[in-house]
Amino acid sequence: MALPDFLVIGAPKAGTTALHAALTGHPELYLSEVKEPKFFLTDGAPPTRGGPGDAQTYREHVWRKTDYEALFTGAPPDALRGESTPFYLYDRAAQRRIRELIPKARLIAVLRDPVERAHSNWTHLWSAGLEPIDDVVRACEEEEWRIDAGWAAFWHYVRLGRYGEQLEHLYGLFPREQVLVFRYRELLERPGPTLDRICSFLDVEQGVLTEVPRENVTVHPGRTVRHRFLSRLLRTGVAAGAVLPGDLSTRVTTPLERALQRNGPSRRPLTWEQRQALIPLFEDDIKKLEEVTGEDFGDWLEPKAASGGRVGARPSGQRQARNGRPRSR
Repeated sequence: MALPDFLVIGAPKAGTTALHAALTGHPELYLSEVKEPKFFLTDGAPPTRGGPGDAQTYREHVWRKTDYEALFTGAPPDALRGESTPFYLYDRAAQRRIRELIPKARLIAVLRDPVERAHSNWTHLWSAGLEPIDDVVRACEEEEWRIDAGWAAFWHYVRLGRYGEQLEHLYGLFPREQVLVFRYRELLERPGPTLDRICSFLDVEQGVLTEVPRENVTVHPGRTVRHRFLSRLLRTGVAAGAVLPGDLSTRVTTPLERALQRNGPSRRPLTWEQRQALIPLFEDDIKKLEEVTGEDFGDWLEPKAASGGRVGARPSGQRQARNGRPRSR
């Protein structure tokens, strides 16, 4: 039975795509070609409806156990098998399913300043033409309505960043020695030592991995007539695509997404006014996170000169990641 030995479980927009790509370079590790198979997110077939684009994403879930096991059959006999689905940390039922099926799995969680994470998440969907609200603060105000309406987890800009609650639940299921938690900034500022820390946790050779590639860099299209027109067209396309067979939906929407992001400017940092508006949504959970981990996260409550993360230009030829699809090895 080919099941993973370790999982990168969170958080979304905290460098997990880049980390997944970096770990594939270690000869003692075998990462699934599909980044974000999302197997543990459902007990059976995924939903068929949700917010803009959700139906298309649900089609990409690897939810059958035989298909999930097939992702790891190519692993060398002595390699550790792993996959990366950053929603596992957020989803309490997913945590329980992991505990039931692979209780000895080692779990890796990357935590990013939750305000920055929410902004990056919003920008990702705005850039993709799926987010209709042109301001991150107003979009966060719509979250509870969207959750009640059944929109998928990637729209949960605030709740995805409440790591204290998430880790408290996780530590009730897994011993702490099976969980590695570190900050997103460590990947950016100290990639070599951070990768060595991960390798030590996985008990594989250190010093092999030294860099984290620039992956899934988001552009930030402006609030233009062109963007509004193409976004509405794309959202109409994904709604129609929900009833199209096979990959026809992707064929319809991919050219529109490329057009939306063509020559798009770099992601803009948050303003202090936006940050001030969003910090109170996380303040109580940041205190819980400090209690759960014993670490200080007080800097997440303070002003910042920039939004953090890789705000620079997207590398030439790169597109925004569709993480439910196979990656080339």
